[in-house]
Amino acid sequence: MCRWAAYRGDPLYLEELVSSPAHSLIEQSHCATRAKTATNGDGFGIAWYGDRPEPGRYRDILPAWSDCNLKSLARQIRSPLFLAHVRAATGGGTRRDNCHPFTHGIWSFMHNGQISGFERLRRPMEAMLDDELFNARGGTTDSELMFLLALQFGLREAPIAAMAEMVGVVEDLAENLIGSILLRFTAAFSDGNALYAIRYATDRKAPTLYASPVGAGYCLVSEPLNDDGDAWAEIPNGSAVTIGKNGFDVADFRPEKRSGAKPQRVAISA
Repeated sequence: MCRWAAYRGDPLYLEELVSSPAHSLIEQSHCATRAKTATNGDGFGIAWYGDRPEPGRYRDILPAWSDCNLKSLARQIRSPLFLAHVRAATGGGTRRDNCHPFTHGIWSFMHNGQISGFERLRRPMEAMLDDELFNARGGTTDSELMFLLALQFGLREAPIAAMAEMVGVVEDLAENLIGSILLRFTAAFSDGNALYAIRYATDRKAPTLYASPVGAGYCLVSEPLNDDGDAWAEIPNGSAVTIGKNGFDVADFRPEKRSGAKPQRVAISA
């Protein structure tokens, strides 16, 4: 399983999540404590938003702990919204095109989890993409394909609903083609304005997700960045997070059609 961290708020140096904390993302790349594997050394990436609508991005196949450029960039780049990821490959080779975050236009996306039996589902999933999105696929991971499918299903207009439709479609395919469903999905994604995240799994064993205020903003992380347990709130399985101009919001997340009932909401105060 991978580890990731994301932030939205007043501009913050990337090092505040990536390299400076005691349990920074770089530390988690070789010493994760809340994952199946302690080492996440199959590449890394960062995506950040600045003066232009499209995110900047830097990815490589080196382990995060061994890339001197990553620490240098994290110390110099100051951004109001960024995503950072260290990879432990569960499918797809160790190549730059398979490193997160993935980007398309103004959107960025990163993921921790997997689709069981993905090789049997890959072709029908790809067949749902239009030519533009199919040709945008650069790697071989289930993560990138789920991102492109969400774009196909309306991510630009309704981000959480598009992800719910994507997850529902994948579950239906797995049920029809394999006869069983195992999907674990903890992801963050952004259009440069709001930061979104989803924690969901069919077996309720979704990869971990925590939230905390940081300065004049909020961060979302796979693992707390320090030992201050009171500062971190665990996001429950089956949740969708939105961090935007109206603050921090957590709502129920369900695949396919969402119920008409008003979702329960949890506030995390600064």
